[in-house]
Amino acid sequence: MGTALQQIVRIRSGPGLVWTAGMEQFFTDIGNAYQHGIVDTGRQPALILLVSFLCTFGFIRTSAHLIKKGVSWWPGNVNTKSGLHIHHMVWGIILMMVVGYISIGIHPPPPGGEILAVFFGIGMGLTLDEFALWLNLDDVYWTEKGRESIDAVIIAAALLGLLLLGLHFWVDVIQAEIRDLIRIGDVPGETAGNTAVFVITQLAGLGFAVVCFLKRKIFVAVFGLFIPLVALIGAVRLAKPNSRWAKKSYGEQKMARSVARFPEEGNGDGKAEETQAT
Repeated sequence: MGTALQQIVRIRSGPGLVWTAGMEQFFTDIGNAYQHGIVDTGRQPALILLVSFLCTFGFIRTSAHLIKKGVSWWPGNVNTKSGLHIHHMVWGIILMMVVGYISIGIHPPPPGGEILAVFFGIGMGLTLDEFALWLNLDDVYWTEKGRESIDAVIIAAALLGLLLLGLHFWVDVIQAEIRDLIRIGDVPGETAGNTAVFVITQLAGLGFAVVCFLKRKIFVAVFGLFIPLVALIGAVRLAKPNSRWAKKSYGEQKMARSVARFPEEGNGDGKAEETQAT
């Protein structure tokens, strides 16, 4: 009865109310999907962490550019009286340590998990924005090597997103692909064989994904963690010229091929103008 009455009211009130009711239904459907897919499955803290991480990275990277350009109304770097510059990754590390201790030692009840997820995401954003600094143990924020921070953020965001969608989904896909490929699993007693093949395949895929990362094929490395065949293809192909793999193992001839294959990446020898990192 209530639904029929609502329909009559919508028709008599004109198209404006019908459109409003349609939008209301749309947001209701979104809310229901969020409830069933995120809240009921316990993924809300993971989603909050991802959003907090991305927002913090976007904010701190924008802040760094504003500081570099010397915008007068924007707060500057944090320096001690002695002139020591405190990088924002320091605050990120401290924040993640505090959140980690509270999570393990206190384990607060809801909504404590969601609140901690916010602060942990902030800590991740502050820390990974300067990933290149603690990887190279040098102030390389605005140099060529500073791009490694962007790579790290992309990898972290991609992994968090894939895990948020559901790791079990990807595991099921991979297991199905393996069973179809080697045609086993239909005979009783071969479960152990399936598991062994799956584990070996995943470990091999992890190794290939590491090679892809060293070759600066970030997206291939991320997806290769879940689909080993993708990682294998990326691992056997040429590395980008500015990657660690190319710089350490390529001779002049192979480096020339790499530069020809990835002209937008340069030869890896050029250095960006170094300025003070934030």
